[in-house]
Amino acid sequence: MTTTVPAAGPTTTPTPVPVPGPTPGPGDGAGSTTVTTGPGPVSGAGFTAAAVPGGGLGGFDRLLEAVVGERAAAVRNVPATLTCFTDHFPRHPVLPGVLLLESMAALARTAAGPGTWRLAAVRGVRFKHFVGPGDQVHLTVEVTAHGPHRTECRATARAGGRVVATARVLALVSDETTREGTA
Repeated sequence: MTTTVPAAGPTTTPTPVPVPGPTPGPGDGAGSTTVTTGPGPVSGAGFTAAAVPGGGLGGFDRLLEAVVGERAAAVRNVPATLTCFTDHFPRHPVLPGVLLLESMAALARTAAGPGTWRLAAVRGVRFKHFVGPGDQVHLTVEVTAHGPHRTECRATARAGGRVVATARVLALVSDETTREGTA
């Protein structure tokens, strides 16, 4: 199923950005959703992050806003059923920082736009408060530099009304770029 959300503002030729939805069940017809971007923000409460191979959601649970080349916002819910809470830490469960960072990177890839983007560098990451079971993390990403082969973003994660993590630079490169040491 493909749903198109029109962008606000004057009529222009929109750029579709695929946002994969939940894995379809037998006969339910669910599939990917296309967020159409143009001038102004695109928002919707029903967009879902991509599924991680092996089950589960990767990055975030709901895309709130996506303006390609400018910004994106999303929500990640932290259920108490995550297996990482068994060992990290049994008496005081804490969401591992690397999972929070992956959520920021997934949202940065959404803000970078169409294509296959991979995380190349991360600078200035700060974890300010613990995120635990039952928290809802609001993620925002601002694009600070955008090109066809490289995008840099600044990211913030908030939970319970306070900033829990920031990343000064999330550098993404297009998979079309030649990797060092390859022809």
